[in-house]
Amino acid sequence: MDNFHFARFISQQSAKYGDRTEFYSRKNLTDSWTELNWIDFSNQIDVAAKALLELGVAEQKCVGQFSQNMVENLVVDFSLYSIRAVMVPVYATSSGPQLEFIVNDAEISVLFVGEQQQYDIAVEVMKNSAVLKTIIAIDKDVVLNPNINSMYFSDFIKLGIADKHEADVAELRAKASPDDLACILYTSGTTGNPKGVMLPHSCVIEAMRIHPIRLTSVTDEDTSIAFLPLSHVFERMWTYFCIYTGVKIYINLRPIEIQQTIKDVRPTLMCAVPRFWEKVYAGVQENLAGMSPFMLGVVAWAIAVGKKHNIDYLRTGKKPDFWLKFKYLFADKIIFAKVKKTIGIENANMLPTAGAKLSDDIAIFMRSIGVPIVYGYGLTESTATVSCFDYVGYQIGTVGSSMPGVEVRIGEENEIQLKGKTIFPGYYRNSEASKAAFTDDGWFKTGDAGTFKDGMISLTERIKDLFKTSNGKYIAPQEIETRLILDKYIEQVAVIGDERNFVTAIIAPAIPALEEYAAKQGLSYRTIDELILLPEVYKLIEDRIKALQAGMANYEQIKKFVLIKKGFSIETGELTNTLKIRRAVIMQKYKAQIDGMYR
Repeated sequence: MDNFHFARFISQQSAKYGDRTEFYSRKNLTDSWTELNWIDFSNQIDVAAKALLELGVAEQKCVGQFSQNMVENLVVDFSLYSIRAVMVPVYATSSGPQLEFIVNDAEISVLFVGEQQQYDIAVEVMKNSAVLKTIIAIDKDVVLNPNINSMYFSDFIKLGIADKHEADVAELRAKASPDDLACILYTSGTTGNPKGVMLPHSCVIEAMRIHPIRLTSVTDEDTSIAFLPLSHVFERMWTYFCIYTGVKIYINLRPIEIQQTIKDVRPTLMCAVPRFWEKVYAGVQENLAGMSPFMLGVVAWAIAVGKKHNIDYLRTGKKPDFWLKFKYLFADKIIFAKVKKTIGIENANMLPTAGAKLSDDIAIFMRSIGVPIVYGYGLTESTATVSCFDYVGYQIGTVGSSMPGVEVRIGEENEIQLKGKTIFPGYYRNSEASKAAFTDDGWFKTGDAGTFKDGMISLTERIKDLFKTSNGKYIAPQEIETRLILDKYIEQVAVIGDERNFVTAIIAPAIPALEEYAAKQGLSYRTIDELILLPEVYKLIEDRIKALQAGMANYEQIKKFVLIKKGFSIETGELTNTLKIRRAVIMQKYKAQIDGMYR
């Protein structure tokens, strides 16, 4: 790690790997993959760095990226680092006001955009912005507005082909320091304006140092898919780690295409949020529901064998005996291998999962059938990973053990607090929030409640998301929601109960599953609105909620709920860009229905 810096590292990797392909990308599912090798990647970064200087981008000034996942995003990243500039990613799903706030707060003069939707939003922001001067469209099919200072990425690259700034780039690269600000990642908070998390290169350098220590099975023979948005710290730092390690990377442009992309690529690595695995789990359970009693018995036997082999033995470092190993190989051949191949993960080496709470049931099931989910915990402010499952000794119900060099303690209100070289120094232009984020003795306050025992972290709840009923009982809504969305008939849940005398919920049901149920039961309805109002449907959901909440305290259980036809979305403001519930927005939007449940 001596003298390691991403301003200089790509040229070193280029010298090591030469014309070996590093990136694969495509615009449409029907297109063949376009390859980019290490030499061309390094050369494009050099040219883009000169083009940025030609546009007047100065040291430690911010450049924005408002785009879906594209290989050009990474070219821009490392070209910015090459000239000591600052990268500011913006979620491709962001609205005009969200983009406008970030552009003005970070004083972004140059903005790269992905496709037409992002370009059009950026144009409207530019009309009212005193700072945004240039928009660069990556997709060549974007229709440019002739009245706006904008260009295509290909034309931007032409600005750097000449040798005019070659000496300048070399000088800036040599000057690049760990203290330089690398990027500002704006958190899509559940309330108020986002806060700009400042990550200096020192944080990124430390993240690259500690991950190979923990993730020893990752090598340059692996293949990963960049599936989550690169604007998400989890995907960005994972992709950087893959670049650092020499892992081949397939860029998935549209999240909705991931199921097909996985089958096309058959990756060994891919990070995802728990929601992805919840959908996989629901799909498997749906297939099981159609099996004969005999086959259900076979599957139950196989899963029990898998649990004993993978969790009771391998997890604890014990070697399975011959008979258990034989049974597991048989179960894998007749059941597990087929499930994994259907999904496209039969080659999986490691599948990091973080960003929200993962159900223990899902973790146990996936591990039992041989899917190597590595559950972890991290924040934007900690440069992603704080903890994750070890290869051996991980405990279900935790988010794994802390990473090397990351200190953990439990503070007031059971808050998880952190120290280490991956912890950010503060929020951009927000001294008040920066001060509030740290204790007087310098520990970062995560806002997450939990425990830290035997080196392992267990999460209980977001402290600010806890609410108290009028009876004085504290409720952790995410714990309830995580249970309920495992059900095939429930797509989304928002639990309500703050300062109320009992718990209720707004539920977006899985409409196709309800339609199938109604057909089997011979229920009559004309529209989806009528379907979700049927007493039989309400009773179905009510019974399933009761079953899912078995064992929970009476005051935690949902007493009433309302079914809605359309689920929560980013576009309507009910979800953040990272798919977290904006409870305040939902409570305002469904105020009449909520009040009705408490009359």
